[in-house]
Amino acid sequence: MGHTVELKAADGFKLSGYRAEPAGRPKGALVVLQEIFGVNHHIRAVADRFAAEGYVALAPALFDRAERNVELGYDQTGMERGLKLRSQVQLTDTLTDVQAGIQALSDVGKIATIGYCWGGSLAFLSAARLNGLACAIGYYGAMIAAHAGEKPKVPVLLHFGEDDHGIPLTDVEKIRQTRPEIEIHVYKGAGHGFSCDERESFNATSHEAALKRSLAFLNKHLS
Repeated sequence: MGHTVELKAADGFKLSGYRAEPAGRPKGALVVLQEIFGVNHHIRAVADRFAAEGYVALAPALFDRAERNVELGYDQTGMERGLKLRSQVQLTDTLTDVQAGIQALSDVGKIATIGYCWGGSLAFLSAARLNGLACAIGYYGAMIAAHAGEKPKVPVLLHFGEDDHGIPLTDVEKIRQTRPEIEIHVYKGAGHGFSCDERESFNATSHEAALKRSLAFLNKHLS
């Protein structure tokens, strides 16, 4: 089980985060980047699972600049509210808050970002714009294609679902062509959110395959 911490961004803004610690010596550290549903039960569980794998995992509350203590469900109401909240935070401010998460882990060892949905896009952008990272992993980030011209400073791994109605395969191909140095995997029969076991779109086979690749990637770049 993790605990709530306070982070301070470079502009002085204070935001909360959920931090989970491994039982033994950390293999490294992860900044876990939320979906549009806040640092909810699922994101805390993701952090706990990575802690069980040996990593210090910290999930910054990236909606705090708009509203604090946001925990949304995966229904239509949650989707609509999450989209509205995301529209109320500026990308530059959000990345400033991600950097605060990186800074809070700087004494642990090598650091990665790993994000899902909105957080998947933020993981890619953090690799291109932020400092202090060793690698980044993004799951089904819809904004990545539009920012594919930005060159990551560190190795990046991306996961997409073949049947993601929000991210056409033409977008994935654009990323491949623009950023051939990035490792990209597309999962057959998987839709958006395939790695979230609290969504109807959860695909256990694709989730396990992506997780295996993610853990190998982290072991390679954080060890």
